[in-house]
Amino acid sequence: MLEQLFSSRTLDVLIEAFPKILLPGLTVTIPLTVLAFSFAMIISVVVALVQFAQVPVLRQLARFYIWIIRGTPLLVQLFIVFYGLPNVGVVIDAFPTAVIVFSINEGAYCAETMRAALESVPKGQIEAGYCVGMSWLQIMRRIVLPQALRTAFPPLSNSLIGMVKDTSLAANITVAEMFMSTQRIASRTYLFLPLYCEVALIYLIFCTVLTKIQHLGEKYLNARGFQ
Repeated sequence: MLEQLFSSRTLDVLIEAFPKILLPGLTVTIPLTVLAFSFAMIISVVVALVQFAQVPVLRQLARFYIWIIRGTPLLVQLFIVFYGLPNVGVVIDAFPTAVIVFSINEGAYCAETMRAALESVPKGQIEAGYCVGMSWLQIMRRIVLPQALRTAFPPLSNSLIGMVKDTSLAANITVAEMFMSTQRIASRTYLFLPLYCEVALIYLIFCTVLTKIQHLGEKYLNARGFQ
C-alpha cells in the first residue's frame, strides 16, 4: 500500500491533476465565494440594522430568519433549493443555487456579528450625532457603521475563510468546483488519499492568502484610526 502511495505513477497523477484542480478553484470556487460573501454582507448589514433600530415586525422577521438559517444544516438548505424546489416548479441552475444558499446562510451568521458590533458602539456617540443635527441614517453611515465594521472585521474575515472551505459542499449539487474535480480524478485513478491531500493543500493555500489579507486589512484599519 505504501509503495503504491509513493510510486512514480502517483507522483505523475498528482502533477497532472494539480492544474486540473487549481483551475476550477480559481474559476469556480473563488468566484462563488466572492459573490456569495458580497451578497451575505449586504444581507447581514440590513438585518443587523433592522434589529439595532428595533423596527417593529421587521425585527421579529429578522430574528425568525436567523433562527431558521442557523438552526438547519447548510447541506440541507442546498438540497432543498436545488432538489426540492423543482417539485413546486422552481428550477435554478447549480451555480446560482450555490450563490443564493451560501449568501442566505452566511448572511444570518454575519448579521449576528454585525449586530453585536453595532451594539458595541457607545450610545453617547449616537446622542452626540443627534445633537449636531444628524439624521439617523447619517449617524449610522458616518459614526456607527465605520466603528462597527472595525470591530466586526476579524470575525467577518474568519467567516470568509470558512466559506472558502464550505464551498466544497456545492459539489453535492453538481457545481464543478475544485472538490468535485478532485472526486472525478480520484474515481478514475483510485488514488483517493493522495488526491484528497492535494486538494486539501490547495484549500490551505487559498485560506493562507486570505489570512494574510486579513492581517493587512487590520493593520490598515488601525492605521486609519478606526478605534
